[in-house]
Amino acid sequence: MTTTPLRIAVLGIGMMGLPMAKRLSEAGHRVHAWNRTRAKAEPLAQWGVTVHGSPADAVKDADIVISLLENGPVVGQVLFEQGAARAMRPGALFIDMASIQPSEARDHAARLGELGLTHLDAPVSGGTVGAEAGTLAIMAGGRPEDYVRAQPVFACLGHATHVGPHGAGQLAKLANQMIVGITIGAVAEALLFAAKGGADMAKVREAISGGFADSRILQLHGQRMVERDFAPRGRMAVQLKDMRNALATARETGFDAPITALFEALYAEGVDHGLGELDHSGLFVELASRNAMQ
Repeated sequence: MTTTPLRIAVLGIGMMGLPMAKRLSEAGHRVHAWNRTRAKAEPLAQWGVTVHGSPADAVKDADIVISLLENGPVVGQVLFEQGAARAMRPGALFIDMASIQPSEARDHAARLGELGLTHLDAPVSGGTVGAEAGTLAIMAGGRPEDYVRAQPVFACLGHATHVGPHGAGQLAKLANQMIVGITIGAVAEALLFAAKGGADMAKVREAISGGFADSRILQLHGQRMVERDFAPRGRMAVQLKDMRNALATARETGFDAPITALFEALYAEGVDHGLGELDHSGLFVELASRNAMQ
């Protein structure tokens, strides 16, 4: 039980939002939740979470509001068109843990500021496993004093780092997703290359573990590839969205990102071929299909 329980609203109860809201409630906070499809949020009631029919109802009187919504336009719509921002009490802190474009985060921060509200962009990495275990990597952008204020929330969910002003958290997340997406592709192509030549793919993964090619991607996603287990933890379609957000931000800043552009095209082809709901390690399926290795 926390010593100073907070009233927290969580907007967006999906694969990440559900375990995160559950953890906050189990830590003793008074958690209120809203999801566009209410049925997805209703299981939270067994952990003491109050489920609401609208975002405005969920955020009323909240100390802190957390967004785990699909993308930047949806965050903006819920905040400014569905009435969430105006329903928040003066001085409330909005923590956007969705992955959106840095420019969108800066715009939301400015518009919330005009309403007397504060903002952090604090996207996460670690997937559903990290959300359930409370071991997420949290990348926060915004004012230092708001980062300090968010510590009771971050402590329940993982390890947070303040990386700079508004939008910086989203830049860090995009950098993270560039590395993840590119490395998934490298692992998939390398394992398929070895298998095509006659090697045992599982043994190749084992053999290179511990060397310079080792990584968390090789361990977790590589094992999923070996087992052909592509049940979604982080979906291909979401990985594609993140790669596209990275490229859009690169264009805004005049940065050339040819490697990310290459992998954006590969993920796009996989999604076009019906793989969008697979785990992002499902890029393996796209690469296997190209090599007639299904």
